[in-house]
Amino acid sequence: MVNITVVGSVNMDLIIALERLPLAGETLLGSRTTYALGGKGANQAVAAARLGASSVLIGKVGDDAFGAQIRHNLAREGIDLTYLGEATGVPTGVAVIMLVHGENTIVVARGANDMVTPEDVQHAQSAIARSDAVLCQLEVPLTAVEAALAAGRAAGVTTILDPAPAQRCPETILALADYITPNRHEARSLTGIAIEDYDDARRAAHHLLHYVRKGVVVKLGGAGALVVEAGEEHRIEGIAVEVVDTTAAGDAFCAALGVALAHGVAFPEAARFANAVGALTVTRLGAQPSLPTLAEVQRFAEARRLTLPLPGIGEWRMRGPK
Repeated sequence: MVNITVVGSVNMDLIIALERLPLAGETLLGSRTTYALGGKGANQAVAAARLGASSVLIGKVGDDAFGAQIRHNLAREGIDLTYLGEATGVPTGVAVIMLVHGENTIVVARGANDMVTPEDVQHAQSAIARSDAVLCQLEVPLTAVEAALAAGRAAGVTTILDPAPAQRCPETILALADYITPNRHEARSLTGIAIEDYDDARRAAHHLLHYVRKGVVVKLGGAGALVVEAGEEHRIEGIAVEVVDTTAAGDAFCAALGVALAHGVAFPEAARFANAVGALTVTRLGAQPSLPTLAEVQRFAEARRLTLPLPGIGEWRMRGPK
Protein backbone atom coordinates (compact mmCIF):
# COMPACT_ATOMS: atom_id res chain seq x y z
CA MET A 1 0.00 0.00 0.00
CA VAL A 2 1.32 3.44 -0.90
CA ASN A 3 1.31 6.35 1.56
CA ILE A 4 -0.16 9.73 0.61
CA THR A 5 0.07 12.81 2.85
CA VAL A 6 -2.27 15.71 2.10
CA VAL A 7 -1.77 19.20 3.52
CA GLY A 8 -4.85 21.32 2.95
CA SER A 9 -8.31 22.58 3.70
CA VAL A 10 -11.27 20.95 5.42
CA ASN A 11 -14.77 22.35 4.86
CA MET A 12 -18.44 21.70 5.25
CA ASP A 13 -20.09 22.31 1.87
CA LEU A 14 -23.57 23.78 1.47
CA ILE A 15 -24.74 22.95 -2.06
CA ILE A 16 -27.68 24.86 -3.55
CA ALA A 17 -29.03 23.84 -6.96
CA LEU A 18 -30.32 26.74 -9.07
CA GLU A 19 -31.57 27.30 -12.61
CA ARG A 20 -29.24 30.28 -12.93
CA LEU A 21 -26.99 32.45 -10.77
CA PRO A 22 -28.61 35.42 -9.01
CA LEU A 23 -27.99 38.98 -10.10
CA ALA A 24 -26.73 41.59 -7.63
CA GLY A 25 -29.47 42.29 -5.09
CA GLU A 26 -31.65 39.44 -6.38
CA THR A 27 -33.08 36.55 -4.35
CA LEU A 28 -33.64 33.20 -6.08
CA LEU A 29 -35.26 30.01 -4.81
CA GLY A 30 -33.11 26.91 -5.13
CA SER A 31 -34.52 23.56 -6.17
CA ARG A 32 -32.63 21.55 -3.50
CA THR A 33 -30.04 21.96 -0.74
CA THR A 34 -27.42 19.41 0.26
CA TYR A 35 -24.78 19.35 3.00
CA ALA A 36 -21.63 17.42 2.09
CA LEU A 37 -18.11 17.15 3.46
CA GLY A 38 -15.55 19.02 1.38
CA GLY A 39 -12.43 21.15 1.36
CA LYS A 40 -9.70 20.45 -1.16
CA GLY A 41 -7.38 18.85 1.37
CA ALA A 42 -10.02 16.57 2.85
CA ASN A 43 -11.35 15.69 -0.60
CA GLN A 44 -7.92 14.63 -1.80
CA ALA A 45 -7.26 12.61 1.34
CA VAL A 46 -10.57 10.75 0.93
CA ALA A 47 -10.02 10.26 -2.80
CA ALA A 48 -6.58 8.74 -2.18
CA ALA A 49 -7.95 6.41 0.49
CA ARG A 50 -10.77 5.19 -1.76
CA LEU A 51 -8.21 4.47 -4.45
CA GLY A 52 -6.38 2.16 -2.08
CA ALA A 53 -3.76 4.42 -0.47
CA SER A 54 -2.93 4.92 3.18
CA SER A 55 -3.93 8.57 3.65
CA VAL A 56 -2.77 11.18 6.19
CA LEU A 57 -4.41 14.61 6.46
CA ILE A 58 -2.66 17.68 7.89
CA GLY A 59 -5.05 20.59 8.51
CA LYS A 60 -7.46 22.16 10.98
CA VAL A 61 -11.16 22.19 11.81
CA GLY A 62 -13.01 24.45 14.26
CA ASP A 63 -14.26 23.51 17.72
CA ASP A 64 -17.85 23.39 16.47
CA ALA A 65 -20.44 20.83 15.39
CA PHE A 66 -19.20 20.84 11.79
CA GLY A 67 -15.68 20.09 12.98
CA ALA A 68 -16.84 17.13 15.07
CA GLN A 69 -18.96 15.77 12.22
CA ILE A 70 -16.11 16.09 9.73
CA ARG A 71 -13.64 14.38 12.05
CA HIS A 72 -16.08 11.49 12.58
CA ASN A 73 -16.70 11.00 8.87
CA LEU A 74 -13.03 11.22 7.89
CA ALA A 75 -12.19 8.60 10.53
CA ARG A 76 -14.81 6.30 8.96
CA GLU A 77 -12.96 6.68 5.64
CA GLY A 78 -9.81 5.38 7.30
CA ILE A 79 -7.94 8.70 7.14
CA ASP A 80 -5.11 9.15 9.65
CA LEU A 81 -6.23 12.24 11.62
CA THR A 82 -3.23 12.45 13.95
CA TYR A 83 -2.32 15.83 12.44
CA LEU A 84 -5.82 17.23 11.94
CA GLY A 85 -5.85 19.94 14.60
CA GLU A 86 -8.70 21.86 16.22
CA ALA A 87 -8.69 25.65 16.30
CA THR A 88 -10.21 27.02 19.51
CA GLY A 89 -12.87 29.68 19.05
CA VAL A 90 -12.66 29.51 15.26
CA PRO A 91 -15.38 28.02 13.01
CA THR A 92 -14.76 25.17 10.63
CA GLY A 93 -14.33 26.26 7.02
CA VAL A 94 -17.56 26.49 5.01
CA ALA A 95 -18.09 26.52 1.25
CA VAL A 96 -21.33 27.72 -0.34
CA ILE A 97 -21.66 26.03 -3.72
CA MET A 98 -24.21 27.31 -6.24
CA LEU A 99 -24.84 24.57 -8.76
CA VAL A 100 -26.32 25.46 -12.16
CA HIS A 101 -26.82 22.52 -14.56
CA GLY A 102 -23.72 20.73 -13.29
CA GLU A 103 -21.39 23.76 -13.27
CA ASN A 104 -20.56 25.37 -9.94
CA THR A 105 -19.73 28.73 -8.45
CA ILE A 106 -18.10 28.49 -5.02
CA VAL A 107 -17.57 30.94 -2.16
CA VAL A 108 -15.34 29.73 0.68
CA ALA A 109 -15.13 31.11 4.22
CA ARG A 110 -11.80 29.59 5.24
CA GLY A 111 -12.30 29.68 9.02
CA ALA A 112 -9.97 27.22 10.75
CA ASN A 113 -8.14 26.59 7.47
CA ASP A 114 -6.48 29.97 7.96
CA MET A 115 -4.91 28.65 11.16
CA VAL A 116 -2.76 25.97 9.47
CA THR A 117 0.89 26.92 10.06
CA PRO A 118 4.40 25.79 9.08
CA GLU A 119 4.71 24.52 12.67
CA ASP A 120 1.79 22.14 12.03
CA VAL A 121 3.70 20.80 9.04
CA GLN A 122 6.91 20.43 11.06
CA HIS A 123 4.98 18.51 13.70
CA ALA A 124 4.00 16.02 10.97
CA GLN A 125 7.52 15.67 9.57
CA SER A 126 7.71 11.96 10.33
CA ALA A 127 4.48 11.28 8.41
CA ILE A 128 5.74 13.24 5.43
CA ALA A 129 9.03 11.33 5.45
CA ARG A 130 7.11 8.02 5.31
CA SER A 131 5.03 9.17 2.35
CA ASP A 132 5.27 8.24 -1.30
CA ALA A 133 3.68 11.57 -2.32
CA VAL A 134 2.70 14.87 -0.70
CA LEU A 135 -0.30 16.74 -2.11
CA CYS A 136 -0.96 20.46 -1.53
CA GLN A 137 -3.50 23.05 -2.67
CA LEU A 138 -3.99 26.78 -1.99
CA GLU A 139 -6.92 26.93 0.47
CA VAL A 140 -4.58 27.15 3.47
CA PRO A 141 -1.91 29.84 4.04
CA LEU A 142 0.90 29.81 1.50
CA THR A 143 3.46 29.61 4.30
CA ALA A 144 2.07 26.18 5.23
CA VAL A 145 1.98 25.09 1.57
CA GLU A 146 5.61 26.09 1.13
CA ALA A 147 6.61 24.29 4.31
CA ALA A 148 4.84 21.11 3.20
CA LEU A 149 6.39 21.08 -0.27
CA ALA A 150 9.81 21.85 1.18
CA ALA A 151 9.46 19.03 3.71
CA GLY A 152 8.51 16.62 0.96
CA ARG A 153 11.39 17.71 -1.22
CA ALA A 154 13.85 17.36 1.68
CA ALA A 155 12.59 13.83 2.34
CA GLY A 156 12.85 12.82 -1.31
CA VAL A 157 9.07 12.45 -1.59
CA THR A 158 7.12 13.24 -4.78
CA THR A 159 5.45 16.65 -4.38
CA ILE A 160 2.28 17.63 -6.25
CA LEU A 161 0.73 21.11 -6.22
CA ASP A 162 -2.90 21.57 -7.19
CA PRO A 163 -2.88 25.42 -7.53
CA ALA A 164 -6.52 25.91 -6.58
CA PRO A 165 -8.36 28.13 -6.03
CA ALA A 166 -6.96 30.23 -8.88
CA GLN A 167 -4.47 32.82 -7.60
CA ARG A 168 -0.93 34.04 -8.06
CA CYS A 169 1.62 31.78 -6.47
CA PRO A 170 5.24 32.71 -5.65
CA GLU A 171 7.87 31.13 -7.86
CA THR A 172 9.58 29.82 -4.73
CA ILE A 173 6.55 27.60 -4.10
CA LEU A 174 6.25 26.46 -7.71
CA ALA A 175 9.93 25.47 -7.65
CA LEU A 176 9.26 23.04 -4.77
CA ALA A 177 6.67 21.07 -6.76
CA ASP A 178 7.61 18.06 -8.85
CA TYR A 179 4.26 18.23 -10.62
CA ILE A 180 1.57 20.91 -10.94
CA THR A 181 -2.05 20.35 -12.05
CA PRO A 182 -3.82 23.64 -12.93
CA ASN A 183 -7.12 23.88 -14.76
CA ARG A 184 -7.48 26.55 -17.43
CA HIS A 185 -8.46 29.29 -14.93
CA GLU A 186 -5.60 28.46 -12.57
CA ALA A 187 -3.13 28.29 -15.45
CA ARG A 188 -4.17 31.79 -16.50
CA SER A 189 -3.69 33.11 -12.96
CA LEU A 190 -0.21 31.58 -12.80
CA THR A 191 1.00 32.53 -16.29
CA GLY A 192 -1.20 35.35 -17.59
CA ILE A 193 -2.08 33.20 -20.63
CA ALA A 194 -5.80 32.85 -21.41
CA ILE A 195 -6.51 29.19 -22.19
CA GLU A 196 -8.87 28.94 -25.14
CA ASP A 197 -7.41 25.90 -26.94
CA TYR A 198 -4.61 23.33 -26.83
CA ASP A 199 -2.07 25.78 -28.23
CA ASP A 200 -2.76 28.14 -25.31
CA ALA A 201 -2.56 25.22 -22.88
CA ARG A 202 0.76 24.19 -24.40
CA ARG A 203 2.22 27.68 -23.99
CA ALA A 204 1.05 27.86 -20.37
CA ALA A 205 2.38 24.38 -19.60
CA HIS A 206 5.81 25.13 -21.02
CA HIS A 207 5.87 28.39 -19.05
CA LEU A 208 5.19 26.48 -15.83
CA LEU A 209 7.70 23.79 -16.74
CA HIS A 210 10.43 26.39 -16.24
CA TYR A 211 9.62 26.34 -12.51
CA VAL A 212 8.42 22.88 -11.50
CA ARG A 213 10.84 19.97 -11.37
CA LYS A 214 9.22 17.26 -13.50
CA GLY A 215 5.89 17.89 -15.20
CA VAL A 216 2.71 19.88 -15.79
CA VAL A 217 -0.88 18.82 -16.44
CA VAL A 218 -3.26 21.49 -17.72
CA LYS A 219 -6.78 20.19 -17.09
CA LEU A 220 -9.29 21.19 -19.76
CA GLY A 221 -12.54 19.85 -18.33
CA GLY A 222 -14.57 17.90 -20.87
CA ALA A 223 -11.81 18.41 -23.46
CA GLY A 224 -9.39 16.26 -21.43
CA ALA A 225 -5.91 17.44 -20.47
CA LEU A 226 -2.47 18.29 -21.80
CA VAL A 227 0.54 16.61 -20.17
CA VAL A 228 3.96 18.19 -20.61
CA GLU A 229 7.28 16.95 -19.29
CA ALA A 230 10.85 17.50 -20.46
CA GLY A 231 10.94 16.82 -24.18
CA GLU A 232 7.47 15.25 -24.37
CA GLU A 233 3.82 16.27 -24.74
CA HIS A 234 0.78 14.04 -24.43
CA ARG A 235 -2.81 14.94 -25.25
CA ILE A 236 -5.40 13.15 -23.13
CA GLU A 237 -8.83 13.05 -24.74
CA GLY A 238 -11.91 13.96 -22.73
CA ILE A 239 -14.42 11.29 -21.65
CA ALA A 240 -18.04 12.10 -22.46
CA VAL A 241 -20.21 11.80 -19.35
CA GLU A 242 -23.42 13.32 -18.01
CA VAL A 243 -22.19 16.10 -15.73
CA VAL A 244 -24.04 16.37 -12.41
CA ASP A 245 -21.57 18.34 -10.25
CA THR A 246 -17.98 19.36 -11.03
CA THR A 247 -17.15 20.34 -7.44
CA ALA A 248 -14.47 17.75 -6.58
CA ALA A 249 -13.25 16.84 -10.06
CA GLY A 250 -9.90 18.59 -9.67
CA ASP A 251 -9.36 17.07 -6.23
CA ALA A 252 -10.11 13.59 -7.56
CA PHE A 253 -7.68 14.18 -10.43
CA CYS A 254 -4.85 15.31 -8.14
CA ALA A 255 -5.32 12.45 -5.70
CA ALA A 256 -5.51 9.87 -8.49
CA LEU A 257 -2.37 11.29 -10.08
CA GLY A 258 -0.55 11.04 -6.75
CA VAL A 259 -1.68 7.47 -6.13
CA ALA A 260 -0.70 6.36 -9.64
CA LEU A 261 2.72 8.02 -9.48
CA ALA A 262 3.30 6.48 -6.04
CA HIS A 263 2.68 3.07 -7.61
CA GLY A 264 5.37 3.78 -10.21
CA VAL A 265 3.04 4.51 -13.13
CA ALA A 266 4.64 6.76 -15.76
CA PHE A 267 3.48 10.38 -15.65
CA PRO A 268 1.40 10.40 -18.89
CA GLU A 269 -0.39 7.17 -17.95
CA ALA A 270 -0.89 8.39 -14.39
CA ALA A 271 -2.57 11.50 -15.81
CA ARG A 272 -4.75 9.31 -18.06
CA PHE A 273 -5.89 7.37 -14.99
CA ALA A 274 -6.52 10.65 -13.14
CA ASN A 275 -8.58 11.97 -16.05
CA ALA A 276 -10.86 8.93 -15.86
CA VAL A 277 -11.25 9.30 -12.09
CA GLY A 278 -12.16 12.98 -12.55
CA ALA A 279 -14.69 12.13 -15.27
CA LEU A 280 -16.42 9.56 -13.05
CA THR A 281 -16.47 12.03 -10.15
CA VAL A 282 -18.51 14.67 -12.02
CA THR A 283 -21.36 12.21 -12.60
CA ARG A 284 -22.33 12.45 -8.90
CA LEU A 285 -23.51 15.19 -6.53
CA GLY A 286 -21.31 16.55 -3.75
CA ALA A 287 -17.60 16.66 -3.11
CA GLN A 288 -16.66 13.64 -1.01
CA PRO A 289 -19.86 11.67 -1.83
CA SER A 290 -18.81 11.75 -5.49
CA LEU A 291 -15.28 10.35 -5.05
CA PRO A 292 -14.99 6.81 -6.49
CA THR A 293 -13.30 3.69 -5.21
CA LEU A 294 -10.71 1.88 -7.31
CA ALA A 295 -13.24 -0.89 -8.03
CA GLU A 296 -15.71 1.71 -9.34
CA VAL A 297 -13.03 3.17 -11.59
CA GLN A 298 -12.31 -0.31 -12.93
CA ARG A 299 -16.00 -0.86 -13.74
CA PHE A 300 -16.20 2.60 -15.35
CA ALA A 301 -13.15 1.85 -17.50
CA GLU A 302 -14.54 -1.54 -18.51
CA ALA A 303 -17.91 -0.07 -19.47
CA ARG A 304 -16.22 2.67 -21.53
CA ARG A 305 -13.57 0.31 -22.99
CA LEU A 306 -10.84 2.62 -21.75
CA THR A 307 -7.19 1.64 -21.74
CA LEU A 308 -5.98 2.47 -18.25
CA PRO A 309 -3.37 1.43 -15.70
CA LEU A 310 -5.10 0.64 -12.40
CA PRO A 311 -2.59 1.17 -9.58
CA GLY A 312 -2.64 -1.55 -6.97
CA ILE A 313 -4.32 -4.01 -9.30
CA GLY A 314 -1.63 -3.97 -11.94
CA GLU A 315 -1.80 -3.18 -15.61
CA TRP A 316 -5.46 -3.88 -16.38
CA ARG A 317 -6.36 -3.18 -19.98
CA MET A 318 -9.20 -3.57 -22.39
CA ARG A 319 -9.04 -3.04 -26.11
CA GLY A 320 -10.48 0.33 -27.09
CA PRO A 321 -13.29 0.72 -29.62
CA LYS A 322 -12.41 0.04 -33.23
